[in-house]
Amino acid sequence: MRKPIKLGLGAVLALTIGAGSAMAENIKIAFIDPLSGPFASTGSNGLKQYQFAADELVNKKGGVLDGQMFEIVPFDNKVSPKESLIQLQVAIDQGIRYVVQGNSSGVAHALTEAIEKHNKRNPDDRVLYLNYAAVDPALTNDDCTFWHFRFDANADIKMDALTDVIKETPEIKKVYIIGQDYSFGKAVAAAAVRMLAEKRPDIEIVGNELHPIGKVKDFTPYARKIVSSGADAVITGNWGSDMLNLGKSVVENGFTGPIYTYYAAGSGITAAFGESGKGVIRLISQGQINPPESDAAAAYIEAFEAKYPDGNIDQPRITNAIGMLAEAIKEAGSATDVVSVAKALEGMEYDDLFSGKVYMRPQDHQLIQDMFIGAHTDEGVTFDYDNSGYGIVVEHKVEMAGMDSPTTCKMKRP
Repeated sequence: MRKPIKLGLGAVLALTIGAGSAMAENIKIAFIDPLSGPFASTGSNGLKQYQFAADELVNKKGGVLDGQMFEIVPFDNKVSPKESLIQLQVAIDQGIRYVVQGNSSGVAHALTEAIEKHNKRNPDDRVLYLNYAAVDPALTNDDCTFWHFRFDANADIKMDALTDVIKETPEIKKVYIIGQDYSFGKAVAAAAVRMLAEKRPDIEIVGNELHPIGKVKDFTPYARKIVSSGADAVITGNWGSDMLNLGKSVVENGFTGPIYTYYAAGSGITAAFGESGKGVIRLISQGQINPPESDAAAAYIEAFEAKYPDGNIDQPRITNAIGMLAEAIKEAGSATDVVSVAKALEGMEYDDLFSGKVYMRPQDHQLIQDMFIGAHTDEGVTFDYDNSGYGIVVEHKVEMAGMDSPTTCKMKRP
């Protein structure tokens, strides 16, 4: 008969430590976006959506590979390209191989350039960048890189869908274009001018101007120019506080026509517009919230709102970034071999919770997906934003927008 073996405290600790070291390490994802300053609400709500998506789509299902869980690690970049590069280096020093960012194409350009240089110099420590909201077309055209994947539609794809709607709205004869003075704002303006000329050459552009990003406190002078121009519609790519302050000022100064926007929902914007935005604010976006795409989408939103009562699913494409990354890691069989993960992402088809099939175009790493144009309203709202009773209800749908759109990307692959 074998005698029971008694272990001393040191042996027990050694076994415990050994078992812990065998546990799968988390796959850390650096979230580099504004968590302070004028755009903090946008970044903070995005962070909540990433944390929730990681838990719901990956961690609650047992993680990936040998049980590795997704961990979202926040870094505050204050919407500064310089600060973003500092935070990127901190993340890399912590061994993080995946970066997500979305707010400001200026930041996105800085990150793509820095990551490209880092990956060339450090082939054993490469980093992959998942862009969920920075939509300057150049990022998937002349400035494309193998290490960058965009999960939002670029500014040209969105403008193509918006101008299709304007084309079919004969009462619009004069348009005012206004945006933030950086790469994205300039891209929106250029696309609007070009596409309106192609589709509705009779439309007169009565204003086309840029303003400093995040620095204008009073938009009254801009609003008065818009109203006095006789514009029937406004087009703006503004986001965050710049979107809210511009829109409120334009409405308060008597403008009643449609304001076509890229980012006029959630993060406090919907509640602030309230009744004043009804019949005025229009939004182009990925993902259908009202009505929900499916029962599964509705359940996901309900669960998110239960966990984050002050949050909004206003960037549903975040579920694609997390879900597709998880699938790519599974296909690659490794979370550290980012080259294999990137190759798995290329050409991937994925079932989007909020709009159906999506497709990562391999030639430029631009996600192709349905686009929705909706109106700010309190009628027919299943899920509101900001606990306001108001939401965005879909009026138009463009299937697989941009599927055949051209690209000048000449990607260099490792």
